[in-house]
Amino acid sequence: MNPIDRRRTRANPARPRALYVAAALIALTVAGCTAPTQSAPQVSSAAAASLDAAIDGPQRSQPARARDVYRHPEQTLQFFDLAPTQTVLEIAPGGGWYTDILAPWLHDSGHLYEAEYLGPTGAPDAEERATDIAYRHKLAAAPAIYGNVVVGTLQAGTFSGFDADGRFDHVLTFRNIHNWIKDGQLDANLRAFYRALKPGGELGVEEHRASPGTSLQQMIDTGYVTEAFVIEHAQAAGFVLAGRSEINANPRDTKDYPHGVWSLPPTYAGGDADRARYAAIGESDRMTLKFVKR
Repeated sequence: MNPIDRRRTRANPARPRALYVAAALIALTVAGCTAPTQSAPQVSSAAAASLDAAIDGPQRSQPARARDVYRHPEQTLQFFDLAPTQTVLEIAPGGGWYTDILAPWLHDSGHLYEAEYLGPTGAPDAEERATDIAYRHKLAAAPAIYGNVVVGTLQAGTFSGFDADGRFDHVLTFRNIHNWIKDGQLDANLRAFYRALKPGGELGVEEHRASPGTSLQQMIDTGYVTEAFVIEHAQAAGFVLAGRSEINANPRDTKDYPHGVWSLPPTYAGGDADRARYAAIGESDRMTLKFVKR
């Protein structure tokens, strides 16, 4: 966006006051387009209480709870403007870290859909297949919690297993953008998210954050992506940036590790090498962005 023209002009006493008011309103509107860092919006006490109950529920394992200090699920979901009455689509749930929160929270009054991600081959590799099988077994084993969850797939911008056209209040994705860049599917997926949302619906993105100026190849190699890259591609898909938050920032993350972001917990790709150092850093520095479909 071009910066606001701040050159001073001599006031014309004869100019109608309404023109000054209009100019001021335009300036405020343009300034608002810069989407400054935002805190989580206020939510109703009942919605907040039900979210707290979902986060504290027995369906969440102790290892999952231990990651709350890095992932801030309550603040993140509130920043994304979620409510328990909405229809939500989560992309690439993995083992279901966020599913364990979203499923009970949306169970009674909302709807939760999950799209497992299929890469360029159209089929998961052995590790992904094992994760997907374990995920579906978990859902099937606790129907009182997960019985309403609808599971489908996403490949190259195409959803399977459910109708995705204009039906969702929110599409959410957590730490997946780097995979789609590597697979050449980012733009197709973003366009699919835009089509899947209702007018006014929101896309919530959390992603490992690279330093400005990081090259595309470095993003692929390290798993860290610049905010500018994500925003540019989301806007190209039709989205408008609605806000950004530092909820999931980590200033201890220097982003210069031999195994990229996977050096850090929970992956520890380097094994025991410098493990104590990485544990002290914690999980990655992450951008948290929300976009709206106009």
